Amino acid sequence: MLNLTLKNIPKELHARLKESADKNRRSLNSEILVRLESEFAAPAVDAGTLTRTLKAFTAGMPRVEHAKVTRYKRQGRA
Repeated sequence: MLNLTLKNIPKELHARLKESADKNRRSLNSEILVRLESEFAAPAVDAGTLTRTLKAFTAGMPRVEHAKVTRYKRQGRA
């Protein structure tokens, strides 16, 4: 196995990592490895593609008449 040394870790970050490791019942080293592995295992996200997809989806939805929605919500209320 290879070794890696981290230097100049801010105290707050170290404390948060240590707290998370304790909470997850892991060593600090194991906690850092799990977090690194999950970061690199996450799929890459293309924000531009997602934005275009969302805009196309919402453009196809019917328009909402907010006055009607409010009226329907109030129906049957005293």
